[in-house]
Formats: sequence, structure tokens, C-alpha cells
Amino acid sequence: MHAAPVQRLITELGKLPSIGPRTAQRLAFHILRSSPEDAAALAAAITDVKEKIGFCEVCFNLAEGPRCAICLDERRDDALICVVEEPGDVIPVERTHEFRGRYHVLGGALSPIDGIDPEDLRIAELYARIDAGGITEVVLATNPTTTGEATALQVARGIHERAPQVTVTRLASGLPVGSDLEYADEVTLGRAMMGRRAL
Repeated sequence: MHAAPVQRLITELGKLPSIGPRTAQRLAFHILRSSPEDAAALAAAITDVKEKIGFCEVCFNLAEGPRCAICLDERRDDALICVVEEPGDVIPVERTHEFRGRYHVLGGALSPIDGIDPEDLRIAELYARIDAGGITEVVLATNPTTTGEATALQVARGIHERAPQVTVTRLASGLPVGSDLEYADEVTLGRAMMGRRAL
């Protein structure tokens, strides 16, 4: 239907998350309509990010160099670690401006059905950071999914066994601001009820 180079571009774009065949085709045609300079800039940006961006040697967040900007920031609280599943999860936590500690990116969540075991994640590296001392609290900010909850429980159990003096907390979950009770599902409403606090 399309010339081979166009079809190849559509196929490659279709491999991106949340991009279906129609969106991939629209993106491919947009790139075809763009100037050669714009297309070259896009290709160069993709090449550049693959060549220059790696993982931080401390927290495994994305970094240009051995350490990420957060690990290099001396104003951060070294005694507080927020554990997230993926590097992309650091961004929404940072946008809150409520957390001033360090991070630890696990690189996914436990999922035995998908063959992801504790050894496949950076849990051992987290335990090594805790064993080194100086950590007073670990905030488990894994996703509120079945795999995220299982990961949080596994990590919490490991921390309690090796460092009982370290406080382990979980992000609160409940009702979004501005929503109505009648539209909340039972699980969300139940968690909001369990996590209630005094005013």
C-alpha cells in the first residue's frame, strides 16, 4: 500500500507505547510533510538521547553522566529515599514540590506471570543503600496496581528484616481532589476511608 520506506517508518512508529496503526500513519505523513531540517532534527534528537542518556549509578534515574541532577543536588535530604518503579515516575513526584529527599528507581514491578522476579529489579541495590546507613525513611511510591502493591510489600518486608530502625511508608491513596463520592469505585473509596486522618 505504501512505499517500503514509508511502511517501515509506520511500523517503527507503531512500536511506541499508545501509538496504534492510524496514529503511526498520521505521524509518518507528518514527518514526510515536514522540512528536511525538522526531520533531521528529530532523527538527531533520538540518536542523541540514545547515545548520551544512561542510568544514574546511585539511584538509576535517567542521567547524562554517571549521576543524575537529583543525586548531585547537595540540598537534598540523604536520609529520605522515595522508591519508584520507572524513571518517568520521578517527574510527577518532583512536580508536587513536597519531596526533598533522594530517589531509587527499581526498573519495573514484580510480576511472576511476566517473568519479572526480585532479581530482575534493583531491589538489592536499594538494600545496599540502606545497609550503608544514614537512611531514616523509605517512601514506597510504586503504582497502586496489583504488581505495584506486591512490589511494595516485598520491598517493605526486606527493609524490615534488615533495618528495623528504618521507617517504611506508602503513598496515601484515595479520592482525587474535586471529585464526587458517587463516582468513586469501592476500592478507591475503601482506601480513602482506611487512610482517613484527623482535622
